[in-house]
Amino acid sequence: MKGLILALVLALVGGQKQDLEPVFHTGKTYLYGYESFILHGLPSRGLAMAGVRLTCKLEISHASHSNHLLQIRSPKLEEYNGFWPTDTFTPSSRLTETITACFSQAFKFEYTEGRVGSIFAPEDCPILCTNLVRGILNMIQITIKKSQNVYELQEAGIEGICQTRYVIQDDGKNNRATISKSKDLTNCQEKAVKNMGMAYIRLCPTCPLKARNIKGTVMFTYKMKYDGSGALMTSATSEQVYQISPFNEPNGAAIMEARQELSLVDIKRTRISAPKTQLQNQGSLRYHFSGELVQMPIPLIRIKNPDLQLTETLRQLVQNNEEGATKEASAKFLQMVQLFRIVTLDQIESLWVQFANDLPYRHWFLSAICAAGATDTFRFLKQKIHDEKLNIWEAAATLPLAFHFVTPNKQTLEVASTFLTCPQIQKAPMHRIIVYLGYGSMVNKYCAQTSLCPNELLQPLHDLATEATSKGDAKDMALALKAIGNAGEPASIKRILKFLPTFSLAAASLPNRIHADAVLALRKIARKDTAKVREISLQVFMDNTLAPNVRMVACVVLFETKPALPTVTAMASSLLTEPSLQVASFTYSHMKALAVGRIPQLYHLSAACNIAIKLLSPRLDRLSYRYSKVIHVGDYSSEYQAGAIWRVYLMNSPSTMFPSDIITKVRGYYANTATDIIEVALRSQSLTKLIRKQNIPFAEYDTYKTLKELGKTLLGWKELPPEDPLVSAYVKVWGQEIAFVDVDKDAIQQTMMSLTGSSNWQPVVKKVVEEVQRGISGRWTLPAMVGELRHIVPTVVGMPLELSLCGATLARAAADVNIQISPPLSDNFRPSQLLETNMDIRADIKPKAYFHMIAMMGINTQYFQSGLEFHAEFSANTTMKFDARINMKEKNLKIETPPCRQEVELAAVRSEVYAISRNMAEVDSEKKSQLLPEGEVPSISDQPLQPSERSSRPGSWKQSNIPSVISKGYQQGSEEAHNHSVGGRFYVHIFCRKFESLGCSACLNLKSRNSAFLRNTYVHKLVGQLEARIVLKPVHTDADIDKIQLEIQAGSKAASKITDVASSGPKEEDETSLYEDIQAKLKKILGIENVFKVTNKTRHRKKRIHRKDKSAVTDLWAEPRATPLSSSSSSSTASSADGKERGNEHKKDEIRQSGKKHGSSSKSSSSRSGSGRRSSSSSVSSASSKICSSNREDHPGDRHCSGDSEYSNQQANLPVYQFWFKPADEQDPGREVLNSSISSSSSSASDEGISRATSQPKFLGDTKPPILAAVLRAIHRNKQLTGLQLVLYTDTQPTRSRIQMFVSSITGSSRWKLCADASVINSHKVSGSLKWGEDCQDYQIAAEIATGQFAAYPAMQMKLEWPKVPSIVRTTARWFYSFLPGAAYVLGYSQRQQHGPSHQATLVMALTSPRTCDVVLKLPELTIYDRAMKLPLPFPSSPGTPISTLPSPDRNVFSQATLSIIENLKAHCSVFQNTITTFNGVEFNYSMPANCYHVLVQDCSPELKFLVMMKRLEESADLTAINVRLASHEVDMCVSNGLIQLKINGVQVPTDVPYTSNSDASMLISSEKEGLSLKAPDYGIDKLYYDGHRLEIQVAFWMAGKTCGICGKYDAEKEREYQMPSGYLAKDAVSFGQSWIISEDPCAGACKLQRKFVKIEKAVAFEKKAAKCFSMEPVLRCVEGCSATRTVPVSVGFHCVPVDSSLNLEGQTRLDQKSEDVVSMVSAHTACSCQQQPCRA
Repeated sequence: MKGLILALVLALVGGQKQDLEPVFHTGKTYLYGYESFILHGLPSRGLAMAGVRLTCKLEISHASHSNHLLQIRSPKLEEYNGFWPTDTFTPSSRLTETITACFSQAFKFEYTEGRVGSIFAPEDCPILCTNLVRGILNMIQITIKKSQNVYELQEAGIEGICQTRYVIQDDGKNNRATISKSKDLTNCQEKAVKNMGMAYIRLCPTCPLKARNIKGTVMFTYKMKYDGSGALMTSATSEQVYQISPFNEPNGAAIMEARQELSLVDIKRTRISAPKTQLQNQGSLRYHFSGELVQMPIPLIRIKNPDLQLTETLRQLVQNNEEGATKEASAKFLQMVQLFRIVTLDQIESLWVQFANDLPYRHWFLSAICAAGATDTFRFLKQKIHDEKLNIWEAAATLPLAFHFVTPNKQTLEVASTFLTCPQIQKAPMHRIIVYLGYGSMVNKYCAQTSLCPNELLQPLHDLATEATSKGDAKDMALALKAIGNAGEPASIKRILKFLPTFSLAAASLPNRIHADAVLALRKIARKDTAKVREISLQVFMDNTLAPNVRMVACVVLFETKPALPTVTAMASSLLTEPSLQVASFTYSHMKALAVGRIPQLYHLSAACNIAIKLLSPRLDRLSYRYSKVIHVGDYSSEYQAGAIWRVYLMNSPSTMFPSDIITKVRGYYANTATDIIEVALRSQSLTKLIRKQNIPFAEYDTYKTLKELGKTLLGWKELPPEDPLVSAYVKVWGQEIAFVDVDKDAIQQTMMSLTGSSNWQPVVKKVVEEVQRGISGRWTLPAMVGELRHIVPTVVGMPLELSLCGATLARAAADVNIQISPPLSDNFRPSQLLETNMDIRADIKPKAYFHMIAMMGINTQYFQSGLEFHAEFSANTTMKFDARINMKEKNLKIETPPCRQEVELAAVRSEVYAISRNMAEVDSEKKSQLLPEGEVPSISDQPLQPSERSSRPGSWKQSNIPSVISKGYQQGSEEAHNHSVGGRFYVHIFCRKFESLGCSACLNLKSRNSAFLRNTYVHKLVGQLEARIVLKPVHTDADIDKIQLEIQAGSKAASKITDVASSGPKEEDETSLYEDIQAKLKKILGIENVFKVTNKTRHRKKRIHRKDKSAVTDLWAEPRATPLSSSSSSSTASSADGKERGNEHKKDEIRQSGKKHGSSSKSSSSRSGSGRRSSSSSVSSASSKICSSNREDHPGDRHCSGDSEYSNQQANLPVYQFWFKPADEQDPGREVLNSSISSSSSSASDEGISRATSQPKFLGDTKPPILAAVLRAIHRNKQLTGLQLVLYTDTQPTRSRIQMFVSSITGSSRWKLCADASVINSHKVSGSLKWGEDCQDYQIAAEIATGQFAAYPAMQMKLEWPKVPSIVRTTARWFYSFLPGAAYVLGYSQRQQHGPSHQATLVMALTSPRTCDVVLKLPELTIYDRAMKLPLPFPSSPGTPISTLPSPDRNVFSQATLSIIENLKAHCSVFQNTITTFNGVEFNYSMPANCYHVLVQDCSPELKFLVMMKRLEESADLTAINVRLASHEVDMCVSNGLIQLKINGVQVPTDVPYTSNSDASMLISSEKEGLSLKAPDYGIDKLYYDGHRLEIQVAFWMAGKTCGICGKYDAEKEREYQMPSGYLAKDAVSFGQSWIISEDPCAGACKLQRKFVKIEKAVAFEKKAAKCFSMEPVLRCVEGCSATRTVPVSVGFHCVPVDSSLNLEGQTRLDQKSEDVVSMVSAHTACSCQQQPCRA
């Protein structure tokens, strides 16, 4: 046994691995050769790259214990800028001298068991050199596990602590070992990384690695040799790769490649001498960020005297900007920002003194100060505002930018806190809001860098909230909550809960908008404490006592916390019993929006919502516009890992018809990040008060006092709290609220007082006009830095890899405007005087905008830069120079402007990518290479791009005055084209449109030279040079153009401005005679005579051509005569183009024969598509035999049926796309009706509606003068005129109206014209046409809109025909048509391949219910349809409406439809017999007790404007009487002896004469039909109709949510309709109706019923004990002394107490505050029999 154990021990010892940790022995110096380089570029060979290389000799020796010395000798730094691998590195002597100086002394480092500890360097050693040393020492960092050869661990290195895998290959025979080490740089616990400007970008930690657009890895290989006491590292190599894919394309990535090589050269016996100076501890191997953050990602500048350089830069900026050199100006501006980050506060002060009084310099100075974001610049800005050196507008512009760009640290936060208490800030409410919101954002950015946020930073915001609460200041409460929301710290949750009634009873008295702001303040806190915010928002959402808009905001916040399935399911379950339909509709639509989302970060939430909505009732899908909704639009590309969503939250309130709160936001997703780009919210309340008459003293009227007394009899009734008109809005950018505003009546008046000293608006208008008259002149420049985003990671070499984005924008405007008004404005100015003045305006305005963006990937330090640099520019430039004369009295406008004198670049976009190398020692000699070489690349095709030239067709329309399109390539010889083709795909495309009559042309120039030929990715498409320009340049004509003139004349003198084409000059000198005889000459002048002559001639030549064969399949947008078709197809096209008319009997016979032949040859067939959708096709004759068998003789394309019942019944079983439309004006069964739905072979000849409607050329100028004339002309030096003129005619009649527009050329003998004609043919049909070309005969488009029936439903049909259109229209239409099937599929529409008329499209919309419609869109080769599509607004209709019941011809159905929709939106309440329909559309049965007045509807707002009461008369159950209280009027309407009686204030008034009140608010009572109508719009009653049996009430829009009574609250909350005066929801309709009975004195009134609390008399077992129960609400009972003769059971809730409880009914007015324990049925009295009652004498 002992022998066995000994053998095992020896085997274990023998198999144990020798020590592999590198060892540097004492007394020896190890000499290594070291080489490292970094390259940046695209992986494709032959493209330019940039990089640096460092070579040196290393000496390492062991000093003592774990301390080692490192001496770097002969360092050499070289730069690379060229095409890899052909070009070579070039030495940089200046940079080499710089690093040689810092490497002159030795470095010390701790090294134990293969791990590097602390590093010590000379005190004055630059951080760049220390990091290079880290890169060298990182190579010898090895962690060896003696028991394993393959293992993984988290290892520290220069890049932080990252996941590392080791593979050890031990060659014991040769005493050697190979160690391979690889690191995943995307899987690091403590990664060395620095981000700037990315505080608002949220990372997704759960997103997969695939979604990340930056991936990196590094591999090390070590060659080790065993010696007696350890291992000797003979060589080491490393290779690091970072792949940056901006568009997440696997093949479209830029790379950074870094390599190191360390090889043992020699071992010396001498030691390195100890450093002479004291060394400072520089920390561990982890990379240190310092110097590279100073240098912005812009070209290097040598900084010597920053204040002098700033002065020079400022002067150059102002000078360059005056000259318009915006690219240089933006570069100088960014340099200025860099310099401001370095200068001291005293230097800034001296510069301010020098430039503050010079306005151009001042703008540049302040913009750069804001963008710098340094502590001194922030402190300087605070001092200037405190000293009031900035005006109110300058401060408002600089403060948001300064708080946005400032770097958050302890020093800047101290300065920011002094902003909060600055007196000058406190005086300006706008500045105070900006500062508090900005401070909250600063706290958020600062605390994002730390795990624990100091409480003292949040204290100013908490103090503001506490102070505002104590004072009851709602505006300060809102400000505090919004600032706390910007900070987004969990420590503020307790403060926020104090503003929510769910958690604080004191908050119940606060306005609803404060509750909503408190919930919104939780949104950013959810990012740090998701569970707590989810818990709070869920409780708020479930709290039914809160206002609906507060709960809807809680729903938004709750979903932003991404709740799991259980929470979402709980929300869905609560909606099943949700009393508020507003909340239910909002939550349901929000769930639906989330369920269809494709964002990876929301996958789990989308799945949860998808399950939850299946639990909900589909009725929530059918709710109308009146209910709150969420609109969601968005998309996400899984291929590119990018997407965006746009959401609109529409929150309705009970008191408005339309949304009172609207929040819209745009969120972007990129790779594994998400960013809230912008969010805008608008909130309003009581805006209707602003549009109503406000000077009516309702409180002084008797009705107000009566309603106050009445409220005491209705137990628990309270009037609604008052609401002041308010509009508030806020704006969030990058998730931070930057500004909000509350606009109320007082704010508007204060603004007007501050501007004019008066609250009246007329002086404001006068002051504005006077200021304008003084003229506007000046130059304005607004520079701004858009943003600076920087992401920096270390490389193994020790140099930083930076990905940065920096942008600057420049807006510049020069204006010189003079305005003269005659006659001058009088002292007693009225705005109406402006309508009788003449204005002369002379303006010269030159706006210009420029945006410059720089993106960089590479090394960016204060010593040198190397990498790829991407520049993108956008510029917009225009010049508006004109003279205008406006004669308001004569309705004349004349504008003159000079023609194009020189080429002007209106807009341009340019981009280019370079490989750059710069160093501080040689600033002026930067190396810059375009990524694409100028020479030939082997993989590039030498074939130049030859764009096709668009050829002109024979007979094509060409006129010199009509814009012509030119598309051409860059053609200057084949050799030059070849030179531009090699080295990359290079092309130049120019698209020009000439306006020869105006002497100018607009061109779009496109240039591109990129590397997409190597790899077809977006990155390769951007690499190179891109340019797109829109240029306006002059066109040389025979005669020079002096000026361009536009004159518009309206009214009776319009005809006098029409220019005679035949004349050589304007007709102004003959204006009088021309105007007198204008009707006789107008046709000749306009050339209209030829138009109608040709049209009439064409009509007489038309022939009816009949089809004999089945149509061939034709191109949708093909030229009718250009495509070879069969004879029948050609006839179809010709018939469609020319129309058709009735022929003789012989022609009719041909039609019959053709129809029979076609019908016999047709067969029905069906097929199944690949997607599984069933599609069928039926023949014309088959369809006609089933639908319209009585008319089989007619043409197959035509159908007509007699009888509406037959029409609807025969189509009952057909698919919707086989129904046909029957026009409403089709009265004669013998007339043809278009069957536009079922025929797969019917031609456009089947329709003559459009042709007949538009082929009646009647020139309105024969009977009507033109109402408008406009002439655009170019006046030449030789007095010749060229240009266009427009004439407009209208003819308005009661039953039909028409409008005509003619545009013609005034250039020479040109006959080009455009003719537009639109007319209302009758009350059911509108048609129009557009023709243009020579005498309006070349091209034509016609349209028609008609109403009628589609199956059994009222419908509207829109039809479009295009007999002939230009080729560009056909090309565009084909492009659009290609997307149509896919778009229809995505939107959920059904579609069917079905051939129809080749040049006709028809859209039919049939109203199947007030909220749904069927839609059928028929195109020549495709039919798209959908059934029961929801409508946003209800349309009044009923199925099966016969055509005969539609409006009479003297009433236009199109105008009536609008009025009907508006009327349908208004609230109606009706009472007929026992049926009551409320304002919300709830219908119930209730039998009113006789002689007792019920509150039918009353104004429950604080104004108490009206009251309508109703009672049933005892003598007849069908007869009722009403009592209306308005102001000082008491109106009684009843029926007596079969006649309606009217009493006003107790006085009988005749009903045959209308009665009008003479009070402040109007009231009209008049006879209508068989009853009376009362209209009092100022009180809120649009109309009240009463005829003794029926009562109908319609209230105004602005009464929404302000009514109460049996008719309801008019708040769309149908689930809460049975609301009693106390607010308690009744159990049934009877209890609800009885709760609104007005109690009367039993001795004086006829009503003997009163409401009393009741007690359950029998014993009730409650909680296993005997109990007595009292009703929660009073029940109807007969008064004392009367007995019930009729009762009705009602359901009542009871509160139960033990039998021995002291609670009794004596003195109780209400018990609704108690808990409801039992629901029981009790008897309510409805009729009483009374004995002698004890009444006082």
